Amino acid sequence: MTAILDRYFHITARGSNVGREVRGGIVTFFTMAYIIVLNPIIISGVPDAEGGYIGGGSQAEAFELVAVTTAIVAGLLTIVMGVVANFPLALATGLGLNAFLAYAVAQQMTWADAMGLVVIEGIVILVLVLTGFRRAVFHAVPVHLKTAISVGIGLFITLVGLVDAGVVRSTGVAAPPIGLGLPEENNALAGWPVFVFCIGLLLMITLYARRVPGAILISIVATTILAVIVEAAADVGPSVVGGESVNPRGWNLNVPAWPDHIADLPDLSLIGEFNLLGSWEEAGFITIILLIFTLLLADFFDTMGTMTAIGAEAGLNDEEGTPPNTQRILVVDSVAAIAGGASSISSNTSYIESASGVGEGARTGFASVVTGVLFLIAAFFTPLVGAIPNEAATPALVLVGVLMMTQVKSIPWDDIEIAIPAFLTIALMPFAYSISAGIGAGFITYVLIKAVRGKPGMVHPLLWVVAVLFVAYFAIEPIRGAVG
Repeated sequence: MTAILDRYFHITARGSNVGREVRGGIVTFFTMAYIIVLNPIIISGVPDAEGGYIGGGSQAEAFELVAVTTAIVAGLLTIVMGVVANFPLALATGLGLNAFLAYAVAQQMTWADAMGLVVIEGIVILVLVLTGFRRAVFHAVPVHLKTAISVGIGLFITLVGLVDAGVVRSTGVAAPPIGLGLPEENNALAGWPVFVFCIGLLLMITLYARRVPGAILISIVATTILAVIVEAAADVGPSVVGGESVNPRGWNLNVPAWPDHIADLPDLSLIGEFNLLGSWEEAGFITIILLIFTLLLADFFDTMGTMTAIGAEAGLNDEEGTPPNTQRILVVDSVAAIAGGASSISSNTSYIESASGVGEGARTGFASVVTGVLFLIAAFFTPLVGAIPNEAATPALVLVGVLMMTQVKSIPWDDIEIAIPAFLTIALMPFAYSISAGIGAGFITYVLIKAVRGKPGMVHPLLWVVAVLFVAYFAIEPIRGAVG
């Protein structure tokens, strides 16, 4: 069996082994398992334009349906990514996209109509992939900008980890907008959840520095156990209840505790609950086009940046910074967008958290198969998976951010035509809290600098098109106001 797996996934050829692939797949799952809890928190608690929740029932019923369906769809799509593209990349509901859907799209139509827009957006991206346009755009991007994208994503996920753990918080004032710890306590690192995160991060760094196999996985499991013990002893409680902050020292996402029941049969009634064309009459043609355009651009470039970063971290990219099986990766990712809308859980996309599994040694699609199987199992054990707090998983994001940052040395900082776009790409991802914003800023300034220095012919024609599209992307609200 091992020999068959090795031949199909080229495990040995990529310098890995089955054990490392399994560990990497498990680590990726634990690092992104939070989406099973976070996605329903984001989209199940928001009523649509008619006051209804996803699935047509109560908010609590919507939460359970979204959680289970999120796990099932993520599992199936991640397995497909592993088998078809042989790349260590996992997929699940895209953060940012789900928030945009909940707070910008569903407010103007029903949830079924909103999910129909996601399906349309996915179909458009799939057509762009099959015609070769998406891959052509990817190849048009200079290799050093691809490197900057990887570095920027490293900083982005580090900030995500620190914010989710409560180490970095909003200050509530104009300057500085964020700071260390609790602003009302002189920026002190206060609270048991932050303590758990710090212990987990120090443990992870120690094990990784000692080259202990499974360092990230061991740390997540050990820190989760510590979190459960701390909560049982100190009764910390959540930081937010009903969307309102009640305890700044509380757990950020979910309270770690042994669940009342371990397993449930998955309810898949959300699958197929979408309306493909209803939104066009409800919200109007111009509004719908702009919404689809926004969804499409965010989805389009986030995946390009993610797969580049994962490929670079795994040492799989070629000399142009292109991952292997790029076309297959993009096809699977496009189908994932369609599947997410058709399952009423928002667009599914490639996850940068896959870098944690790569950091553990994953180099092939077999790691994705392992991650996908664990998601499918998690659909039956959603209460148990929900016991893993953010504070136990997010240290992996910080460590991976360190690993991805090392690529910055390959950027020629003495070349202004690359340095400025690369810097803006890297800086805007964490500062704007958006991968797409960083990529857009980099593309626009790269084209601008080439043009003003008399070198417009050195810019690939597709990059000109993409730069113009990103200008429209950044100006989407003024455009909507002008036509509204």
